[in-house]
Amino acid sequence: MSSYVTRKTPGDTDWFVSDRFGMFIHWGLYSMPARHEWIKMRERITDEKYNKYFKYFNPDMFDAKDWARRAKEAGMKYAVLTTRHHEGFCMFDSKYTEYKVTNTPAGRDLVREYVDAFRAEGLKIGFYYSLLDWYHPDYTIDHNHPRRDDPDAEQQNEGRDMHKYAEYMRNQVTELLTNYGKIDILWFDFSFGKAANDKPWMQGKGKDDWEAEALIKTARDLQPDIIIDNRTGLEQDLWTPEQYQPQHWIKHPETGEYVVWEACQTFSGSWGYHRDESTWKSPEMLIQMLINTVSLGGNLLMNVGPTSRGYFDKRACDALEVYAEWMKYNSRSIYNCTMAEPEFKAPFGCRLTQSRDGSRLYIHLFDYPYKFLELEGFAGKVDYAQFLHDGSELLFREGDPGHFSEGQSRSGELLVINLPEVKPDVIVPVIELMLK
Repeated sequence: MSSYVTRKTPGDTDWFVSDRFGMFIHWGLYSMPARHEWIKMRERITDEKYNKYFKYFNPDMFDAKDWARRAKEAGMKYAVLTTRHHEGFCMFDSKYTEYKVTNTPAGRDLVREYVDAFRAEGLKIGFYYSLLDWYHPDYTIDHNHPRRDDPDAEQQNEGRDMHKYAEYMRNQVTELLTNYGKIDILWFDFSFGKAANDKPWMQGKGKDDWEAEALIKTARDLQPDIIIDNRTGLEQDLWTPEQYQPQHWIKHPETGEYVVWEACQTFSGSWGYHRDESTWKSPEMLIQMLINTVSLGGNLLMNVGPTSRGYFDKRACDALEVYAEWMKYNSRSIYNCTMAEPEFKAPFGCRLTQSRDGSRLYIHLFDYPYKFLELEGFAGKVDYAQFLHDGSELLFREGDPGHFSEGQSRSGELLVINLPEVKPDVIVPVIELMLK
């Protein structure tokens, strides 16, 4: 069994650290302007102008079953959908607001369709719920608000009541965790501090503003096993590094314990659908990000931003196909795997994962080593070796490298695997070692 013990969590994370790979879905009114999900804030758009998107939102090509099928084929085991992003627009039929999808030309509860389709494919269900709301009349203006630079912004803030807003959030979370069956993940987003250039009356927002203890108690009373992230400002189950690749298993800053963590990443530089965004990740980068994350004991939540008509555009489908092709043959090195035990050191240009029961070790060849792979400290520990993608045997020897590497014998701890000189037609080939 793996020797890595993670910090105890309130929710049930055992399935989570086995499944390892999920789909994030950022979808809302911002898919219509199609130039970033923070467009209302970035371009300081008024409610009146932004309501044009509300007036015409009609995802006539939305097929939740197609989304779910693509997620499953890509090897994703769970999904997290934005039920409400910072714009405040609800993708579900909430009785606490009129600013919801059932009041648009769409005329139906899109969260319901997502839940039913993804659950039918056997994927676990997650809800993203923004702590920010740029539409709600009681949400106070801060440096992340579209109205922050209005000449009368301070006056607009008068009379706004964050206590009423916090109650509104609890009411909506109650709806989300009552009306859709078992929900596995609740992904809140996000707390933030005061900016250096904030006006005196502006403040950041954190756990006290969200009334986070009451909010989380509401969620756990309704769904005791649910997994909740840390972004309310209260530690819960998940640590969620965003848009960067950790170099180590994340540890608790006070206790030094390993924590349950999940990297959230995008196919391109935007979360929502961005028509003109061009920094789409290469196939190699997509696969390597997944491997890197699991090799450090984490999960990867990879984002798709659907178009306003409700489909995944070609670039997103191509990226999902990259995962589908690789995971079809190599998912055994991802599911139910974690960081390799310390006795196993990754050779240059490789990443290691190990099954949680300790019986198998996976060597991911980022840099194909041409003919031989030398593994120091592996001698006497390997019973059988094969390529994972096709199950073909790889011969190995111990002690003597059997080639002219330095003209002399090497450490008795050395194990050398013979490889074909030409790299297999796999983005990242994986060697599976059955351990003694």
